[in-house]
Amino acid sequence: MKSLHKILAISVLATAAGSAMAADQTVVTDEGVSTFSFFKPAAVRAEVGTTGYGGALLWTANPYVGLALGYNGGDISWSDDLSINGSKYDMDMDNSVGYLNAEIRPWGESTNPWAQGLYIAAGVGYIDNEYELDRRVKAGEGFSVNHTDFVAGDNGAHINGKMKYKNDFAPYVGLGLAPKINKNWGVFGEVGAYYTGNPEANLTLVSGGAPDNSTRGSLVDNIATDEEKIRTDDKHEWMPVAKLGVSYHW
Repeated sequence: MKSLHKILAISVLATAAGSAMAADQTVVTDEGVSTFSFFKPAAVRAEVGTTGYGGALLWTANPYVGLALGYNGGDISWSDDLSINGSKYDMDMDNSVGYLNAEIRPWGESTNPWAQGLYIAAGVGYIDNEYELDRRVKAGEGFSVNHTDFVAGDNGAHINGKMKYKNDFAPYVGLGLAPKINKNWGVFGEVGAYYTGNPEANLTLVSGGAPDNSTRGSLVDNIATDEEKIRTDDKHEWMPVAKLGVSYHW
């Protein structure tokens, strides 16, 4: 599955790059006739969402096709915890996503700004995200790991680890709406997902502990099962995207 998503990513990257290389074509704008140039973007965009905050440069090849080259990063979190096998871990995100998308506008020549602003995005992202996982249990407190019940010992129990999508390309598909509100300014919203494949993951009991469960073994072994679940669970193959922003058009 990991090799499949790399093949898909290369395919969509080639498609987007092919659109970008079609640089010498006539474009009809509100101001007249101009020529598409990859070196002169038509707009800039500021954005914030589940993959962090950042922005993008926008090019318009024609009323129906555009390109967006952007970056999102930072420690903004779209979720404060991760649940695995009945275990809940606090999650702290560190995002780093660069992307190149083609934006297809089916009604690009419509006089209705909302119809004109509707687009389908397809492209590729370079994902370098890392999530810290942490769980602390007080002494004598009951808790569950891998659907197995334990009672923390005198020193409590502290479990820590990381989940990461490291230095990898991932194909992307999304749906967006980006109407202009006047000649220069516009707003946008977009939802979609990257197909990342399964992440790398590790979980470790860093301090404290708990007596073994009489039927399902030690805390350490059950933590290892949680770790393996993170690596193999299908739901972690997809990274959801939702973001909002504003754009400025020249």
